[in-house]
Amino acid sequence: MSRGLLGRVLRILDCFTEDNPSLSVQEIIERTGIARSSAHRIIAELVDHDLLVRLPNHRYSIGVRMWEWGELSPLSLRIREAALPHLMRLYEVTGENVHLAVLNGKTPQQAHALFVGRVTGFMSIPTVSRAGGRDPLHATGVGKALLAGRNETWLEEYFSTPLLAETQHTITDEETLRKELVEIRHRGYATTREEMTLGNISVAVPLPRISGLPPIAVGLVVRIDRADEQRLSTFLKNTAVRIAKAVRDAEPHTGS
Repeated sequence: MSRGLLGRVLRILDCFTEDNPSLSVQEIIERTGIARSSAHRIIAELVDHDLLVRLPNHRYSIGVRMWEWGELSPLSLRIREAALPHLMRLYEVTGENVHLAVLNGKTPQQAHALFVGRVTGFMSIPTVSRAGGRDPLHATGVGKALLAGRNETWLEEYFSTPLLAETQHTITDEETLRKELVEIRHRGYATTREEMTLGNISVAVPLPRISGLPPIAVGLVVRIDRADEQRLSTFLKNTAVRIAKAVRDAEPHTGS
């Protein structure tokens, strides 16, 4: 754990999560172990620079400057912005939740599906995913689509850590999941059945690899009683090709 100033700043920022979007100074101190005087001083500076915002109830949350910086990421500029028209089109023809995710994590054991785009509507079913959220690879459609593209060395390291069950239907057995990954590669799309959320099915396909970007997958989440995997997978495969082309076309070019 870094004990320098930057390390302490990152420890404070890392305290904020989807479940804890706002925190008091005391909660930040308890989560970071930073001395009270140092915590107060660092938090005040973060507020001055719009990296944190002070709320009326003596709590703090992530500031607008963090959002501005995040919008400069290739995940926003190159992937999400180029993909959004195609995600919208997919939603229009299906009426279902549309997700765009990338493979993220420093090591296979830490890897997860990071959601960089999402389109939903009044008729779509509720889901737990959100833009910027993380879900396990083995329990989500986009996650399995991403897993199916990893090589054996990567998978061996990934399976060295036990897989956790999100529902009673989540596949956590390595042998069973490996067999499913073979099927995914053969048919060209991944599915989950109530493995992340009860009552839901997800269907997803990987995008062709794009230089300079992490692996990407696009998926749909639908009610189990109205899912037509073959039909949805056809829409997804076409969308994946269109998104990959749009992302490549949007690649910045530097002049000489």
